[in-house]
Amino acid sequence: MSDLMLVVIGNTEIATIPGISVAGATPELTKFTPPADVEYVYTGKPLIIDAIPVTPEGHPTPAIITKAGYELADFPILAVRGGSHMAPLIPHVHISDEAGKDFRYDAAVPSAEYIIRRAKFFGIQLEKMGFDEIVIGESTPGGTTTAQAVLKALGYNARTSSAAPENPQNLKEEVINSAFKRVGVEEGAFRGSPVRAIQEFGDPMIATVTGISLGFRKKVVLAGGSQMLAVAACLKELDDISRFIIATTKYVVNDSSCSFRETANEIGVDYWYAKLNFSSSSFKGLRDYEAGYVKEGVGAGGSVYLAVKKGFSEKDVVERVEWLYSLLAEKMR
Repeated sequence: MSDLMLVVIGNTEIATIPGISVAGATPELTKFTPPADVEYVYTGKPLIIDAIPVTPEGHPTPAIITKAGYELADFPILAVRGGSHMAPLIPHVHISDEAGKDFRYDAAVPSAEYIIRRAKFFGIQLEKMGFDEIVIGESTPGGTTTAQAVLKALGYNARTSSAAPENPQNLKEEVINSAFKRVGVEEGAFRGSPVRAIQEFGDPMIATVTGISLGFRKKVVLAGGSQMLAVAACLKELDDISRFIIATTKYVVNDSSCSFRETANEIGVDYWYAKLNFSSSSFKGLRDYEAGYVKEGVGAGGSVYLAVKKGFSEKDVVERVEWLYSLLAEKMR
């Protein structure tokens, strides 16, 4: 059977901290971003809100890359609700509606073990359906901060990426240090205890993707950047890391403000990255990808991975993105 792509949508209250996330025009609008992302991939427009998810500077969601790969390669795609504030207004699998808490004040995902168990059962069913490989993407505003916290709790001195060209690392560290003080632990305190790391410092998307990956016993492609490093680090403690690979974009791999390459090597997880190039685009919003805006999300790298696997080139994907963006530009006028 052909490959299947999942897009897990989740939320964390960490995204509402001013300056921590640009996955929405305002911190409050980040609550709408995950369902709007998957709705756009399916239907060509968000249904839950009458606007395409954009950064504060107006750059469009990376779901436009996901949609380009999806339309070219025609692989099946399924939305999974893994802890989002709102359900998407399209058919989807429900794992959890519990959004992540602000881990400076509370445990981030108190029901992490329960979510992992439910998601694992779903993964088992996917394997029984005969899929050879699943690709799992995500849309989780604020998720690079929770990912960095989980990685640090597991003993990795990691720096995650950001959808902004100026990575708010100082703010991330301040927020994470506050959470560690709440629990009374230091970096590496939960080495060997990934579920506890997710409970205290993660988000429900990490729990959901971890569970699905544990249940599906064949090849799993973790489609994302820094956030999937956190998932991979958790899976390393729970399974054989050799059957997992990360698919991302060059914008994450080449981001000097994060430690993607070093952390992936430390975890021992292989990775593939899409060599997209929007430098010749007629749209500033796309050319700005080359300047460090957006980078990854909604399984963008994984969608290109599947398109390339079907015989399309990265250039084909870029041309499709250009066309899709032209349609968005008309709607935004």
